[in-house]
Amino acid sequence: MSTSVGQHLLTFHPAGVYREIQQALTKEGIMNVVIVGAGPTGLMLAGDLAQAGIEVTILERRASTEANTTRAFGVHARTLEQLDIRGLADRLPGQKVSGVRLFAKARIDLSSLPTRFNYLLITPQYEVEKLLRERAERLGVKIEHGQEVIGLSQNADSVTVKTTTSTWEAKYVVGTDGVRSKVRELIGLPFPGKSVVKSIMLADVRLDTRPQEAVTVNAVGDGFAFIAPFGDGWYRVFAWDRRKQVDDKAPLELSEVREVTKRALGTDMGMHDPRWMSRFHSDERQVPTYRKGRVFLAGDAAHCHSPAGGQGMNTGIQDAANLGWKLAAVLNGHADEQLLDTYQEERHPVGRAVLRSSGAIIRLAMVKSKAGQAIRNAICGFLLNKAKISRKAAGQISGIDIHYGGKTRASDIELETGRLFEALRGGRFVLVTNEARDTPDFVTTVKPKNPVAQPILVRPDGYVTDWDDAKYR
Repeated sequence: MSTSVGQHLLTFHPAGVYREIQQALTKEGIMNVVIVGAGPTGLMLAGDLAQAGIEVTILERRASTEANTTRAFGVHARTLEQLDIRGLADRLPGQKVSGVRLFAKARIDLSSLPTRFNYLLITPQYEVEKLLRERAERLGVKIEHGQEVIGLSQNADSVTVKTTTSTWEAKYVVGTDGVRSKVRELIGLPFPGKSVVKSIMLADVRLDTRPQEAVTVNAVGDGFAFIAPFGDGWYRVFAWDRRKQVDDKAPLELSEVREVTKRALGTDMGMHDPRWMSRFHSDERQVPTYRKGRVFLAGDAAHCHSPAGGQGMNTGIQDAANLGWKLAAVLNGHADEQLLDTYQEERHPVGRAVLRSSGAIIRLAMVKSKAGQAIRNAICGFLLNKAKISRKAAGQISGIDIHYGGKTRASDIELETGRLFEALRGGRFVLVTNEARDTPDFVTTVKPKNPVAQPILVRPDGYVTDWDDAKYR
C-alpha cells in the first residue's frame, strides 16, 4: 500500500534550531542540494528549493553561451498551472491552440478543460528555460557552467560529485541531465526500454502559406509530418520518412524535410529559411526507481518517450514540482526523510502512463497499409467525437487529470483576495477555510470567496491533501 504523504509531515522545528543545523552544515562545506543539468526540470526544481530557503547549486555541462536547441515545443495545461503557481504562466509567449488533430478527423478538444489554460501553448523550450532561469537566479540559485560530471559517491550523510574542474558535496543530489544522464550511469541504475522510431527530422522554418489548422499533422504509409506555430512567424516541423532511416548525425537538408512534409500533408507550405535542423531517434525508457539513497532522477534522466503528444518537457517540470517541496520540507525540518519516498510512489506511475500514451500515438502514426490507416482514422475519429472519451483524452494529454491516489488536483478557486494559485506562490501549504484556524508556520490560511463545505488543505504543488492524514500537531 502506498504510504500517505501526509503521514510524514512532522511538528515544525523551531527556526533557531534549524539555523544551527544549517550553520553546522555550511561549516563542514556541505551544501543542501546539487542539481546536475540546467534544463527546464533542473531550473524548475532549483527555483522551488530556493523559494523555500534551501541553498542549491546547478552544475551544467554546457558553456554559458551555448544555445540549447531542443525539440520541446509545447506547454500543456497542467504545466501552465504549475507555472501560474509560480507567477510565470502569463509571461510565457507563444500561440494558444484549443485542440490537436491526430489523424484525419480525429481531434482532441482542449477548450472544455476546467482550467484557465484550456489550450496547448506552442512555444520553444528556450522560452520556458529563460523564464525559469530568471526566476532561479533572482532567488539566489548558483548556476555553474562548464561542469561536466565525472564521478559521484555517497554515504549515509551526503553525496560527493566530481566534475572535470571541481568537487561538490551536498546533502542530496538530483540528476536532471537528460536521456544520456551521467548521474544515472554513476549510481548504476539501468534504463530499460527500446528504440521506437529512428531518424525523425526536426526543423524550425518560415512558411509562405499559413496552415489551415494551428497544429497540422498527418501520417501516411511511409511517413508522417507535424507542423506547429510558435506565434512569431516561425514553425516547428517534425517529419519522418520510412524510406530513409539514417544515423542521427547524418547531414540534413531542407529539401528532405520539404519532400516528406509534402508527401504527408499534400503540401510543404513553401517552407524556407530554416534556423535550425536536426535528426534524432525516439526511445521508450524508464528507470525502475527514481531514487537511490540520497540521489534522485527527474525529467528525461528518469524517463524518455516519443515526442507524440508533446509530453517530455511537461512531465519533467511536473516531476520537479512534486520533488521540490518534499526536499524543502525535509531540509527545513517540517517532515521526516521518508516523505522523499513518495516521489517515486507518485511520479513513477505517471511516467509509465506517459510512455504508454505517447507510444500508442506514435505506433498509430506509423501504420503502413492504406487499409490500416483507414481503420485507424475511422476508429479514432469515432471515439474522439464522443464527449466523454474526448474529455478523458484531453485530461490525460494535458495533465489536468493526473492524480496521486486520493490526492487530486486543486481547482483554482476564487478567494476573498485573489485566486488559490496566487496564494500558493510562496511555496507553502495553503488551507482554504471559512473560519480562522491555528496552523503550523508553513501553512497559509485563506478565506474562499464562496463558503466551502469543509476546510481544503492544498500542497505546494497544487494537489489537495487530507488534513487529518497530515497529522499536524
